[in-house]
Amino acid sequence: MPEQETLWRRAAQERRATALAHPNIAFIKYWGNQDDEMVLPANPSLSMNLAAFTTVTTVAFDDTLPADTLTINQTEAGGDALARVGKILDLVRQASGLHSRARVESVSNVPMGAGIASSAAAFAALSLAASAAAGLPRDEAALSRLARRGSGSACRSVPGGFCRWDTGDDESSVAVSIAPAEHWALWDVVAVVSEAHKQVGSSGGHPLAATSDLHPARIAGAGRRVEVCQQAILARDLAAMGPVIEEDAVMMHAVMMTGRPPLYYWTPATMALILAVQQWREDGIPVYFTIDAGPNVHCICPAGAVEAVAARARRVPGVQRVITSGPGGPARLVPAA
Repeated sequence: MPEQETLWRRAAQERRATALAHPNIAFIKYWGNQDDEMVLPANPSLSMNLAAFTTVTTVAFDDTLPADTLTINQTEAGGDALARVGKILDLVRQASGLHSRARVESVSNVPMGAGIASSAAAFAALSLAASAAAGLPRDEAALSRLARRGSGSACRSVPGGFCRWDTGDDESSVAVSIAPAEHWALWDVVAVVSEAHKQVGSSGGHPLAATSDLHPARIAGAGRRVEVCQQAILARDLAAMGPVIEEDAVMMHAVMMTGRPPLYYWTPATMALILAVQQWREDGIPVYFTIDAGPNVHCICPAGAVEAVAARARRVPGVQRVITSGPGGPARLVPAA
């Protein structure tokens, strides 16, 4: 992509870059790590980037700054958010030899902390912008590896379209695209029942996975579910894909609910939507549900069913709003605003 090469060269010269990334919806979930520090997953996962949601992040290295700074949606952020961003910036400084602090400004339309992978888009965009501004070589695998250290699912927001993330060591555990966004007009109708920030986020929940007696059983079958789902994506076969993504979502939440302490993300509206999706299928609408670490329900359907699914979802008690999205592309540099 010539434009990306031009933007990459300019970023290195100016020590400043702006990147855009999409969150992703996991069809086969990531929950639990083999190594929490390196963020190496306990099982492989599979996802689709969501074009309707974006995070745009600018990183500017500045020799005059005494410390890294972070603003999110024009509000200064500190604490854990700044610490997690600083971790990625430190890895970039280590790899590039830079010592300058950085000014990080991020703008996002992704509901944060509500189970719509806001951190995936955030750390994919941050990793790309910081790497470009530091003059590091443009390398998708390296960017995926770096994003993983900020938030595991962020590694899947670096490549485009439909992405697979396998287990492995620090070098090999990266996400790759198995099909581009234009491969399949599969849509996500997100029924939002809450935009409140989760009391326990994904980063805090992953270490609890191993405390559930159900965790080993879920991990043991994850590889099979990934293969079934991948073949269904390549064949554009929702009927083959749907049952396995519903199975995996329920299994992940069963692990959460049986951990110590347990995590209960579902609300009455979540359960109502699960039952509604099953009824819509009986009515002849091709739609299946999945749920990330939060209460909101993702209704997966072909483009031709989006209007019918969205209209029905809006009528379910407890649904605050409905957002629709087709497949999204890779993380990429964009011109500065």
